[in-house]
Amino acid sequence: MSNTFLYVITVLIWGSTWIAINYQLGDVPPEASIIYRFGLAALILFAYCRFKKLSLTFNIKQHLQFMLFGLTLFGCNYYFIYSAQQHINSALTSIAFSMIMFFNVINARIWFKTKITQQTYIGAILGLIGIVVLFWPQINDTDLGKETLLGLSLCLIGTLLASTGNMVSMKNKLLNLPMMQANAWGMFYGTVIMTIVLLAQGKSFSFSYTLPYISSLLYLSIFGSIIAFAGYLTLLNNIGAHKASYTSVMFPAVAVVISTLVEGFSWNIYTVVGLLIIVAGNIVVLTKPRKINLTVTSQPKPDF
Repeated sequence: MSNTFLYVITVLIWGSTWIAINYQLGDVPPEASIIYRFGLAALILFAYCRFKKLSLTFNIKQHLQFMLFGLTLFGCNYYFIYSAQQHINSALTSIAFSMIMFFNVINARIWFKTKITQQTYIGAILGLIGIVVLFWPQINDTDLGKETLLGLSLCLIGTLLASTGNMVSMKNKLLNLPMMQANAWGMFYGTVIMTIVLLAQGKSFSFSYTLPYISSLLYLSIFGSIIAFAGYLTLLNNIGAHKASYTSVMFPAVAVVISTLVEGFSWNIYTVVGLLIIVAGNIVVLTKPRKINLTVTSQPKPDF
């Protein structure tokens, strides 16, 4: 699959999951919803691997790698982000999560000595400005108190963990660990870790048998977890974490469009300007810089 196709699929699916997650919040503890989501996704991936006769046998060192993968990308990162949404609105969550661009830039430099171009920095800054402008009315109405600071802190911790998970995924590639099996085991360990977190807090495995909850759970498991993560992690290895992470800036843009169609979201000048800046940043990050070829023609020597 082309990088463009992977990028579009990732943006469209994860941009819509923000709305699906809203149906997961309520009577069911967030930890339980995360367990159901990745537990179901892991079962489907294991079944697929068995059907395709892909080996699921790995050594202890590789399983420790999968455990770290699950902890950072399929478990605790979602726990902190879900917890953050109990203290701040989705606008602030989107802004805080978009910081994964900068975390990935720093982590890629630390982990893999990746050189980051000025073009990437400019695009990332434009993207962050675009999100702030997009959600400025909600931000302007937010009281920057202890509750808001707590929510932002939790979201940033979750985002940092997600960025670390991105680096672990790239490390998996360098270790020649197959992505399908790595995702299956990673989601399994993420489910186990979140089960421990749930039980340690004395919470129960409650479930909502409503159509919105079940349908959103299926969507998040199949599309938001299996398909989107496969596309994103492939993109991560193809174009680098600093570019692939710009998808996080595009999520709010997709969410706004979906909200307009489904929930009757009313646009204003901030919506238009914010989306234009986000798109501009997207173009800056993903457009290949032109190479200027300077050819020097040899001049005939003067005949004295």
